[in-house]
Amino acid sequence: MSEIKIGIIGGSGLYQMEALQDVEEVEISTPFGSPSDALVLGTLEGTRVAFLARHGRNHTLLPSELPFRANIYAMKELGVEYIISASAVGSLKAEVKPLDLVIPDQFIDRTRNRISTFFGEGIVAHVTFGEPICKNLAQVLADAIAQQNFSDVTCHQGGTYVCMEGPAFSTKAESNLYRSWGATVIGMTNLQEAKLAREAEIAYSTLALVTDYDCWHPDHDSVTVEMVVDNLHRNAVNAQKVIQTAVKMIRENPPESEAHTALKYAILTNLDRVPSATKQKLAAILKKYMK
Repeated sequence: MSEIKIGIIGGSGLYQMEALQDVEEVEISTPFGSPSDALVLGTLEGTRVAFLARHGRNHTLLPSELPFRANIYAMKELGVEYIISASAVGSLKAEVKPLDLVIPDQFIDRTRNRISTFFGEGIVAHVTFGEPICKNLAQVLADAIAQQNFSDVTCHQGGTYVCMEGPAFSTKAESNLYRSWGATVIGMTNLQEAKLAREAEIAYSTLALVTDYDCWHPDHDSVTVEMVVDNLHRNAVNAQKVIQTAVKMIRENPPESEAHTALKYAILTNLDRVPSATKQKLAAILKKYMK
């Protein structure tokens, strides 16, 4: 199987990429278990990509149940160097409207008891995470959005994504707290993906798709399930257009990323001292540092 450089993770409402051609499904077993679903390999804009439905194609996994490590490790084993992650979010700012697109550049972690690292079991590594999103990949997404000329959708480049545990949504007190912190959107999944992608030396960026306002908004209670589902579907259509353009741009001019060398100075354990079982478990991540 030839290496695939671009991975796409689809969130709520985005369970497949309609434009994929020459499609094949592959089941990948990782040292961290099975991914959320089979990975769908296909050709998009002349480029082989890997698509994964984050919650499973039938949306059967809660945010807290997601096999984050298996999902990212499977991408690494395929040779992925760039991950575009599409994610449904709620808005924490009046100017960020339903159907808008946000490209966050920061995260606040409000999750509990989720494993957010590949390391341990005899190996210690501390990656830098001050800038958790690959800025060059984020710029590709922003440029791809600009090319769509959406008439009713605004792109917000930059902003803070609050990652909460779920599955229940926020209380109003929590929502207002996050607003007081200056946060932009709230979701339940992307923080772990971003951390693990950094450890796997994969450039990562989020395309956050706003479905509605979080519960701080005075009109929140008037939002119906039908309205949210309709916004999910409309967001999915917009996301596929953006991703298709972004894939073409990455193929034509692969962006440089600091993520691609994130482990160069991050591993503190002498690899000769790491248990062989751990080295084998992390082979896809450590192979370029093994002598």
